Amino acid sequence: MKGARRVEKIGGHTLYLGDCVEIMEGFGPKEFDAVVTDPPYGLGEAAGKNKSRVQLSAAKDYGNSDWDNQPVNQEVVDQILSLSDLQVIFGGNYYSLPPSSCWFVWDKDNNSNDFADCELVWTNLKMAVRKIKYRWNGMLQEDMRNKENRVHPTQKPVPVMVWCLEKIAESKSIMDPFMGSGTTGVACERLGRKFTGIEIDENYFDIACKRIEQEVNQLKMNFEGV
Repeated sequence: MKGARRVEKIGGHTLYLGDCVEIMEGFGPKEFDAVVTDPPYGLGEAAGKNKSRVQLSAAKDYGNSDWDNQPVNQEVVDQILSLSDLQVIFGGNYYSLPPSSCWFVWDKDNNSNDFADCELVWTNLKMAVRKIKYRWNGMLQEDMRNKENRVHPTQKPVPVMVWCLEKIAESKSIMDPFMGSGTTGVACERLGRKFTGIEIDENYFDIACKRIEQEVNQLKMNFEGV
């Protein structure tokens, strides 16, 4: 694939390391059933600001990068829309997207801090607005018995991504051009969907590969143990 520095096949999933703009050019129009993605919003969350926030415990230092210093340009948004019939785009309120009757609202139940109370997710689904409440506040998570390891400054909880995918149950092939730490891929494996992901940062690409592979192996062990 043009622009890909590495390609990893894990289970039924394909992961590309490289610039999504170049790699997406290798896919045809409507090649996937749906795009489910969380592009940069331009809030500077990768620029080391998380560690300076006042939280219940010491905030994790994710390093200092510039990939979230500005939103992706409209040409990239248009490129994303061309890849599928259905789209679910976190932070859609930061982009120029068509009017929609169905926004997903994620209430993060995060108490008082400088994070937004909710995240808005643009979709082109033909249904009413849908909301999920799932705590994701520093050391506090909705499922404290099965806490997720937070390895990315804008990481989403797997159950929230599973919830999004369940709203597009007819979509069997899912693309995420801003894969990050691979949460969309983990959710796809959990639901039996075919996942294609792209990530430009090699560190996060390796993390995504590891997380998705662990999910594949865990489900295989569960199946074999039945």
